[in-house]
Amino acid sequence: MIPESVISDIKHATDIVQVVSETVVLKKTGSNFAGLCPFHSEKTPSFTVSPTKQIFYCFGCGAGGSAFNFLMKRDGLTFPEAVKALGSRCGIEVPDKPMSPAEKEKVGLREKILLANRVAADFFFQDP
Repeated sequence: MIPESVISDIKHATDIVQVVSETVVLKKTGSNFAGLCPFHSEKTPSFTVSPTKQIFYCFGCGAGGSAFNFLMKRDGLTFPEAVKALGSRCGIEVPDKPMSPAEKEKVGLREKILLANRVAADFFFQDP
């Protein structure tokens, strides 16, 4: 369990353009940045990053979200792992509070549901 205030601090301290540009070659297009999506193969850039909104979105495969979501999808991390990874980049310590068995079960169930959704989404967004 990570306090919401710590998540918020990390979110505000993270520059999504910097995080994404480690994987994607981005080019400035107006107020946003564009590049080839790292989550599916494409020849024309459909992947955009908004520095003002601190989000990314791919018009080709529908992937999108915050810097946390980008790391989760790119590296296969859980949300707490992504928070810790970005926190260490920003110099913000993420406190480790042990979870009760009921909390662990709840998180485990949620992770299984998210994995099932991810597998289903990947199946339906595959190129023929």
